[in-house]
Amino acid sequence: MSKIGKKNIIIPKESSIKIEGANLTITGPKGTKKLTINDKIFSSILNESEFQIKPLDKKIDKKTSIMWGTYRSLVNNAVTGVSKGHEKILELNGVGFRANLKGEVLNLQIGFSHDVNFKIPKDIKITVEKQTIIKINGVDKDLVSKIAADIKNLKPVEPYKAKGIKERGQFILRKEGKKK
Repeated sequence: MSKIGKKNIIIPKESSIKIEGANLTITGPKGTKKLTINDKIFSSILNESEFQIKPLDKKIDKKTSIMWGTYRSLVNNAVTGVSKGHEKILELNGVGFRANLKGEVLNLQIGFSHDVNFKIPKDIKITVEKQTIIKINGVDKDLVSKIAADIKNLKPVEPYKAKGIKERGQFILRKEGKKK
């Protein structure tokens, strides 16, 4: 039995889930998200304010248990995304490191001889605060995390002076410099 899969998903008042066979359409104030659940293995149960995924078989093997928890997490992330939204905050550390928004492009000055331009996808909203803080917002948790990872990979944090792009709250293992 999956510990995560057994938990019910509480649907906020402003959000709703529509079940059409194997397809789920989750709607909320921030937008809509479509998911597909394997209906040969799982059934979806929708009460007034709770959503549940149950396996069709009484006998649950290891793979079914894993997939049960995964589907429950995907639906929960979608419900959270359409009701509250997902957010990642990135920080730029370094002398002269700054970010600017130019229309649909995030312009980064991160210690190279040239500016780095990052094209923003249409489903993602990026805001820049104080030139060193980047906020990434969106409905889809996967897409928000992927965009944050792509921006972080442009200039990873180095361990000596901690210069680079990092997530807020990310721990950087620092190293000691050369000794004389």
